[in-house]
Amino acid sequence: MKLVFAGTPEVAVPALDALIASGRHEVAAVVTRPDAPAGRGRRLVASPVAERAAEAGIEVLKPVKPRDEQFLARLREIAPDCCPVVAYGALLPKVALDIPAHGWVNLHFSLLPAWRGAAPVQHAVMAGDEITGAATFLIEEGLDSGPVYGTVTEEVRPTDTSGDLLTRLAFAGSGLLAATMDGIEDGSLKAVPQPADGISLAPKITVEMAHIDWAAPALRVDRVVRGCTPAPGAWTVFRGERLKLIQAALVTDRTDLAPGELSVAKNNVYVGTGSHAVELLWVQPQGKKPMRGADWARGVRIAPGERLGAADVR
Repeated sequence: MKLVFAGTPEVAVPALDALIASGRHEVAAVVTRPDAPAGRGRRLVASPVAERAAEAGIEVLKPVKPRDEQFLARLREIAPDCCPVVAYGALLPKVALDIPAHGWVNLHFSLLPAWRGAAPVQHAVMAGDEITGAATFLIEEGLDSGPVYGTVTEEVRPTDTSGDLLTRLAFAGSGLLAATMDGIEDGSLKAVPQPADGISLAPKITVEMAHIDWAAPALRVDRVVRGCTPAPGAWTVFRGERLKLIQAALVTDRTDLAPGELSVAKNNVYVGTGSHAVELLWVQPQGKKPMRGADWARGVRIAPGERLGAADVR
């Protein structure tokens, strides 16, 4: 088939690579989000998908909105048979959905109908799911509601961050997407409607959702830290400033600390929760680089009884 691939971030690159490498289909063009400011200089930078497509000599389309007439006209000229999608980042209007003969097929990082929405991997980690996966489905106008072509499953490991899990799903899902294109082309694969039950939603993780509640059980604190790493980053407050929490560990034999209360040992720093303590392994103070929790604690000279989350952010 002739394909137009739509995707933007680094997590979409393995799928693009898999389609290019398959040799069975022609990736005629790539659709991605416009260049965005990045770095200290805030200069405009092309998306990872745009950069990979340019390396491969593939035409790159960067519509401000996918309903722009100039983009739609070019898409009609290319006349793709199918448009595979991975984390494109913009809603596709019906006028665009109707152009390819086999529609737009999305690689979504959950086992649909679970975790429909923008942040399925983060929500799976934060909810404590033991198994998740990826699914390919035909995009409709509803939110991730279209019929499913295929799935792959992936275990959620006890120490997985959302970044760890998403990386594995990106590679496992790339093979699934390539196989889905093959199955659509030879007619061996038919999309199956999603069940009406088991639906859960995964909206974008806000900064407020990443704010640690130290009165919550330690297991919940651990899941929020892992689910919000690397983005948007779990955080708390210490002496009126934000403290980013990068990595924590459960400490089941410490139940003597009040929620948010800090305890410093020679090479460790612990904080109380609504159940047992957690150890702060890596943190990032406001305006500084990431550092080990014990190094941070020594540097700030924590006083007896000091707590995290005990003051407003300055």
